[in-house]
Formats: sequence, structure tokens, C-alpha cells
Amino acid sequence: QVHLVESGGGLVQSGGSLRLSCAASGNMRTLLVMGWYRQAPGKQRELVATITGGGGQNYADSVKGRFTISRDNAKNTVFLQMNSLKPEDTAVYYCNAVGDHYTSGFFNSWGQGTQVTVSS
Repeated sequence: QVHLVESGGGLVQSGGSLRLSCAASGNMRTLLVMGWYRQAPGKQRELVATITGGGGQNYADSVKGRFTISRDNAKNTVFLQMNSLKPEDTAVYYCNAVGDHYTSGFFNSWGQGTQVTVSS
């Protein structure tokens, strides 16, 4: 079982910044991709950003130039630095991890979510 623990959400004014963190734990053989997704009320969950173990990054067009994803492989932790936040960034942000577990094989795990609210 792979467990993801998120932190760093909160309330911020438009134009402000927040930094999300997510630590993965469990008997992982490999941690291929970590990322962040978000879900606003009444909308589907959408990709925000992902990062591979080698550092390859992918961003949603809506956050390019404002958000930066990074990763500490030694600590199995992924970060999301969010700058120039807009009210439309308001959502529950979910951490995701994909990899291979020593005993159960492939996993695709989700965190519990952290609320980000941007006031105008």
C-alpha cells in the first residue's frame, strides 16, 4: 500500500502564492511519476502538473508560467509552487503517484486532497 500525505493548502488573495507538498510512503520499488490534479465544484478532476523521476515536467496550459512542480526523489516528495494565483485556481488539489510496489506491483495512488481557495 502506498500512502500520500498532502499539505500546504489554504486561503490566499488573488495574485498570492502557495506551496503544496506531498510525501509518498510505502514499500515502493519505483516511483515513476508524481503529480497534482485539481477538482473545482461541479467540474471534473483535471491535470495540473506531473513530473517524472528524471525531472521531466508536464503542465496544464492554464498554469504554465505560474506554477512550478519539483520533486525530491530521496524523500519521495513532490512540491507545487503556485504563484500569481487566480480565483479560477480555487479547487481541491490532489496528489497522485504512479509506480511499482515490491509486493503488489503497479500502483496508481491518490492523496486525500487539500483545499486551495483564492479570493478576488
